[in-house]
Order: sequence, then C-alpha cells, then structure tokens
Amino acid sequence: MADLIDTIVYAGRLKNKVALMSSSSGGVFIALSDFFLENGNAVAAAIYNYDNHTTEFQMILDKKQQERAKGSKYMQSKPGDIYRETYHWLKENPEKKLLFVGMGCQSDGFRKFSEIKGIRDRVYIVDIICHGSPSPKLWREYAKSIERKDGKITYLTFKDKRNGWKFPTAYVMVGGQEYSIRDYVKVFYNRCMLRPSCYECPYATTERKTDITIGDFWHIEETIPDFYDPNGNSLFLIHTNQGGELFEKIKNDLDCRPSNTTQCWQPNLEAPTKKSEQREEFWNDYQKKGIDFVMKKYGTVSMKTKIKNKLLKIMRGVRTK
Repeated sequence: MADLIDTIVYAGRLKNKVALMSSSSGGVFIALSDFFLENGNAVAAAIYNYDNHTTEFQMILDKKQQERAKGSKYMQSKPGDIYRETYHWLKENPEKKLLFVGMGCQSDGFRKFSEIKGIRDRVYIVDIICHGSPSPKLWREYAKSIERKDGKITYLTFKDKRNGWKFPTAYVMVGGQEYSIRDYVKVFYNRCMLRPSCYECPYATTERKTDITIGDFWHIEETIPDFYDPNGNSLFLIHTNQGGELFEKIKNDLDCRPSNTTQCWQPNLEAPTKKSEQREEFWNDYQKKGIDFVMKKYGTVSMKTKIKNKLLKIMRGVRTK
C-alpha cells in the first residue's frame, strides 16, 4: 500500500541535456515515463489534440505517444475514458503497473478511484503543481481564431527554453512559421480566465495524498544557488513510501539534491491562486465581444514591460557568457 510519510523534498533534473532541453522544466515527466515504458508498463497522461484543440487523458504505451504528452499545457484537460481504460488495462495485464500524471484534483480523483477498485498498490500517482485551469473553450476559440487568420496549427509549446528556463517562449507553428501566443499566456497568468473552483483549490499545499508532486523549482537560484541550472530545475515532493521507492528507481537518471519545504516555497504550494479583480469584467467582455477582443485588451504587454523583459534577457546573456 501507498502509506503516507513525512514529505521528502528534492531538487532535480535530467542528466541527459538533450532531453532536458526538450522538456518544460527539469525533465521529470521524461524520467518517470521512461522508467515505466522501458519496463513494459503504462502511463496515463494528458495529450494535446491538434484536430480539435482539446487536451485529453490517454493511455501511453510507447515513445511516440510519450512525445505527444510532453510539455506544459495551459488549458484544462478532459479525463475522457481514462479511468475505465486504465482499470481494464491493469486487469488484462496483472503483472504490470501504471503511472498516472495529472493536476492535483485529477490525480487525487484517480487515487480515490484506484482505492475503490482495489488497484492502488499497482498505480503510481503523480500530481503537478498547478496555477489553475482556464475553460477549455477559451483556448479552443483562441486556436481557431489563429487558424482562420493564418492556417492550420501543427505545433504548440508554452515553454520553449531557447532563452533559458526562466524566460520561456510560447508559440505555435503555422505553415512552418512561428506565431507568438504570449497574449494568451499573459491572460492565463493575470488570473482572469481560471475556473471558479481553482480559486478555492484544496490541493495548494505541500501535504498531499498522491505519491509524488512535481513542478518547477522556482527561486532555486536563490535558495540552492550552487545547484541552479539555467536550462531547467524540477521539484519533487515525495508523500508516500511508494513514491519514495519510485524516486529511487529513477534517481540514477537525475542530477538531484535534497531540499526542504522552506527552500522550495512558491505561492501555489501555500494557497490557491487569487481571483483577479478584473475577472467579472473579463468574462463580460468575452461574452459580448469575443476571444480576439479580450486577448487584445487583457493580453497586451505594455511597452514598459517589453523593455524590462528585453533588458533582463540581455543581462542574463552577459552573466552566462
């Protein structure tokens, strides 16, 4: 059984630098899913669908499917039939195990399901530190607006690390060209379009009932400066003995360092994201004037901020040369 333990904290990232650069953070999902797939087990995680611009949980059984599941997704994912599919797969493969990776609410829901079905000892449950989930309808309309103007979206990333982990680039590919989606990202982070339940999230804490919590190790350059890597740093919060066993199995693929809940502090490990004072205005504008209007009004970066960000990137380039 997955017995709860006092939370153990690690900072970590992939030793494989090529794989690290292809990840959003420190490559933890790659390390975890590699371990399961290489041993003939399965992974359940969210995959983006370019045909209808939705994100839905799917069973992952090979490297090609794993590639589609990589990367941060700034929209709510649908569970679909994943509970039924994982249960049936485990019944058909009695010697195998399964890794489930989702947001706090999704992963805790799967934990409860696995306990009811008597499969908890065969599943490893990982949840991701979450800022909140916007309505999937907003992203879908945003993506369709791009396609009406420019053409079919063939690639999406919210955290390309060409400028380093701390300065991610968000864009889509259309017809072989990049189109920035920073307006959508800005609206995501200004807290206007999150679902109402996210402002009251009970999972915004370091104490959880999943096996492991993962996420970006923000402020590591301040709290563990000698371990900081500009190309990505991940956080592990280990909550169960089963989570500890899993971490030990992937540890050789990582550069890692013991830490604590003080060093890894970040807002969504202490409290839910606060509701924006502009939220009601945002939704009224959206209902009346549509997605393009709200993206322009709430997603435009001011000239002052653009200059500040440019200077920060220049300063970072000087420091790392």
